[in-house]
Amino acid sequence: MAIKKIVLHPDPVLETAGEEVKVFDKKLVKLIRDMFDTMYEAEGVGLAAPQIGISIRVAVVDTGDELGPLALVNPVITELQGSQTGPEGCLSFPGLFGDVERADKIMVTAADQKGRPFTLKAEGFTARAIQHEVDHLNGVLFTSKVTQYYEEGAFER
Repeated sequence: MAIKKIVLHPDPVLETAGEEVKVFDKKLVKLIRDMFDTMYEAEGVGLAAPQIGISIRVAVVDTGDELGPLALVNPVITELQGSQTGPEGCLSFPGLFGDVERADKIMVTAADQKGRPFTLKAEGFTARAIQHEVDHLNGVLFTSKVTQYYEEGAFER
């Protein structure tokens, strides 16, 4: 288990699009394992590689739903349906929360840690989390999409 340091805003890696992963090896498997460990330790539901200072297209998500823990390598959202607005936070912006409008249902294509392609459908909170992490991989921060911020301390643990 390796907990990585989470990069905080305004580190420029957070606003840089990640490079496509081309090598699927033990190093990638270890990175994904470390990303899950880091996300769980920070009590998050998603983490993108740029958030630990690595500018590649890898994200992990675990919202506790039936899709289970997801490792997404080179993810691309191929379909967006509906709309939902709800609260979001970000491990790179501790204590900051705001409402963000996202698609309610999505389809995403990605590869797993071994390079095997897959497609999945997600909706609700899981769709929101995946969209948030894919934004990170594109160098887009949730703060650029917030329609209303919450009072400080509104979501304290």
